[in-house]
Amino acid sequence: MAIWGMGAVLGPIIGPALGGWLTDSFSWRWVFYINLPFGALAFLGVMTFIHDHRHEQKVPFDFMGFAFLSLAIGAFQLFLDRGQDKAWFESTEIWIEATIACLAFFLFVIHTATADRPFLPRELIKDWNFAVATFFGFFLGVLLLRTLALLPPMLETLMGYPVVTTGLVTAPRGAGTLLSMFFVGRLINRIDVRLIIGTGLALSIVALVGMTHFSLDMDSSLVVWTGVIQGVGLGLIFVPLSTLAFATLSPAYSRDGAGVFTLVRNLGSSAGISIMQALFSTNTTTVHARLMEGLRPDNPNTRLLAAPFSLTNPAGAAALNAEATRQAAMVAYIDGFGLMSVVAAFLFPLLLLMRRPARNTTHERNLVVE
Repeated sequence: MAIWGMGAVLGPIIGPALGGWLTDSFSWRWVFYINLPFGALAFLGVMTFIHDHRHEQKVPFDFMGFAFLSLAIGAFQLFLDRGQDKAWFESTEIWIEATIACLAFFLFVIHTATADRPFLPRELIKDWNFAVATFFGFFLGVLLLRTLALLPPMLETLMGYPVVTTGLVTAPRGAGTLLSMFFVGRLINRIDVRLIIGTGLALSIVALVGMTHFSLDMDSSLVVWTGVIQGVGLGLIFVPLSTLAFATLSPAYSRDGAGVFTLVRNLGSSAGISIMQALFSTNTTTVHARLMEGLRPDNPNTRLLAAPFSLTNPAGAAALNAEATRQAAMVAYIDGFGLMSVVAAFLFPLLLLMRRPARNTTHERNLVVE
């Protein structure tokens, strides 16, 4: 798991710097074109090295359960993505998407509870460790990708970083994850995995709290070090959480469990990006309004305004409004990081709900043979 995870984080290490270089040297379209050769290489690798072992008993595919779940997820994602632009429930479209999501999810739950062979095996929900770890993974997706989605626009828009520099200062986050995964595989058999996850969660909180000290006058060192700390923390969480999720799950359901575990984590990532983006926009507007309230001719502090700021000519007023918007956006980013640290802190009780699996050497040998 650790070795596989080390390969998985090479993308976050190489991706930001490579994407910045491609955008700066060629165009933003090459960020998408670059997927073609790597996709072709991955396809050839799968066809060459990964083989499908046919099973004696084939399980029929549950098209109805798949359809209900797909409809629920699609409508829910549209609801989150378009809600801010459509003023949420003031829009008929948002009401329709929310209704479809709730109804489809309700039908999926009913179908899962009553079908003979549901798309989501009921045994996954009955396994306590898997259920809690999957719920934990949802919020892990929120914390991981939402931070990566917040930082680049903040650095480029507010700090004026070129795209290449943005990629370079955010890449150490992946390096921190790679470093921690190098050691975590050996620690799992020696230390309670819940303690490892708790340590990683604590480091992630430290990093997020450090991000609340960002300012428009800071240098890149604070971005780099908080990124490394968060990367180390996420590396300490990722592998132990996956190990704990499947430790008590029957091997017969490992494939279904892997799909559900990944789906929920990705859903957390996409939902987190949409929710935090909506909160960021709302918070920016609110803070901007409060700042502009104090920029009045009768405020004594406005007499100290230096060029290019002014309340008496259009150009100076426009510059003042732009600076207020910039300050408000930074406050909104900081509040977002603070909110994520609070969410991370509320995950600690979930560790107490997970049970440390008993070591079963016979079962481990069977897994190795299989």
